[in-house]
Amino acid sequence: MTVISTGAKAPDFTLPRDGGGTVSLAEQAGRHVVLFFYPKDDTSGCTAESIAFTANIKAFEAANAVVIGMSPDSAKKHDKFVAKHDLAVILAADEEKTTLEAYGVWTEKSMYGKKYMGVERTTVLIGPDGIVTRVWEKVKVPGHVDEVLAAVQAAAA
Repeated sequence: MTVISTGAKAPDFTLPRDGGGTVSLAEQAGRHVVLFFYPKDDTSGCTAESIAFTANIKAFEAANAVVIGMSPDSAKKHDKFVAKHDLAVILAADEEKTTLEAYGVWTEKSMYGKKYMGVERTTVLIGPDGIVTRVWEKVKVPGHVDEVLAAVQAAAA
């Protein structure tokens, strides 16, 4: 399975979210959507990435963008993660992994020679028309949020 590509229509989703209720791509129509896929709540890289997006949330909102993080963790686990780190991003829970698979980020990974299935840290920028405008694969957290924000601001200009 390959990661979704630039120019493709972003697969819609409706998933449980932190704080109760659901979040869907369709309800974000007319706004830029920063969709960041991450492996697991409360791990070092995922925490750093979520905190960095939160630190810049006002700048994303000023550029007419919503930031949604997605992992296979439950909404209840997301609630604890949000409370612990005072996060301001929306966290979608894809326990069934259907959206993760649709975007091509649920992949075989390897650590210490052991193969397992997991989320490949990826960020997808979706335009107000629902079309993918940029994809960052195999994301390294340091500096990533600044690069995404610059792309959103350029797209909104």
